[in-house]
Amino acid sequence: MKEAAGAQVTLLDGGAEAYPRMLAAIASATRRVHLEVYTFEREGVGSRFVAELTAAAQRGVEVKVIVDGWGSMGESGPLKATLQAAGAKVQIYNPLTSLFTGRAWRNHRKILLVDDRVAFIGGVNIGDEYMGAEGEPGWADLVLELRGDICVQLGAKLQAGRVELVSGPVRVLLSGFSGGRRLKNRYLMALKHAEQQVVLAHAYFLPDRGFMRALTRAARRGVSVHLLLAGRSDVPFARAATMRLYRYFLRGGVHIHEWTASTLHAKAAVVDGKRLLVGSFNLDPLSMVNLETLVDVEDEGVAAQATAWLDKHLKASRPIVLADCSRTGLQAWLLDILGLAGARFAEAFANFMGRRRRR
Repeated sequence: MKEAAGAQVTLLDGGAEAYPRMLAAIASATRRVHLEVYTFEREGVGSRFVAELTAAAQRGVEVKVIVDGWGSMGESGPLKATLQAAGAKVQIYNPLTSLFTGRAWRNHRKILLVDDRVAFIGGVNIGDEYMGAEGEPGWADLVLELRGDICVQLGAKLQAGRVELVSGPVRVLLSGFSGGRRLKNRYLMALKHAEQQVVLAHAYFLPDRGFMRALTRAARRGVSVHLLLAGRSDVPFARAATMRLYRYFLRGGVHIHEWTASTLHAKAAVVDGKRLLVGSFNLDPLSMVNLETLVDVEDEGVAAQATAWLDKHLKASRPIVLADCSRTGLQAWLLDILGLAGARFAEAFANFMGRRRRR
């Protein structure tokens, strides 16, 4: 655990490291447990979370669980019945029936807060895929464990909309509805001030033109810019859309690496070995309108932990060169069409939902 000027910050490697600590925190809860996840699978490790949440509620702890109606489709109903029977409060955020009323934006946050003393924020949902098994790595992702005053602040603001909390070098941002611009601007500010190196690991990477230009401008002024992207994805059209951008970035001096050992699910960046950004926020149109989280930590010790994680994954990834972008034939044509369609749909949907929220 790294002490960052009053806030204790620990970087955890995916579900394998995060789940035991999250379960232990719930097991020790005496007053309050707040859990928000996009996807909650009840089997496997999910059954252990159900058991600990149930036990906490039965011993009088205030337990509140929020799952997304789309991300936890098929799981949310039985989960709600089980936990409510134990005395917990469960909210299914925008269930599928809400689509008929135009409420299609999602709660994409991943937050566990226990007794306002420890918080876990990152990209990890509740599911076995984040742990790996039988020598196979789990989905590549990151979680920050936070302790200190920042947790007290978070506990007081969880029901609010757009929130920005600060404790020493740690800044926690909750986007609110259609509030992704502020989170994206944290990345843009970090890019603008980068002097030596920027490494981004993003699962669903479909930035707007302004962000694309910010990356290539950094590369052209001598910053070493590396993108760790998904060589395998749980959303195929998202990867196809990202691949359409490879030629632009490579010609602009940006290095691209594809992680293929497992599914890449991280949303993180390290700048100059001094600053870490990590959370649920993807650099894509949908994260601009969904409920998201981002933690911005300006601390060399914490950034060093993230740099070690990124270096390990970069070394095991496949470097992409311009020749890889010159494939022809039916398969390449179909992937390009799929990628273009996916990109246009994501942009149109995000714009539509943003206009609805502003009315």
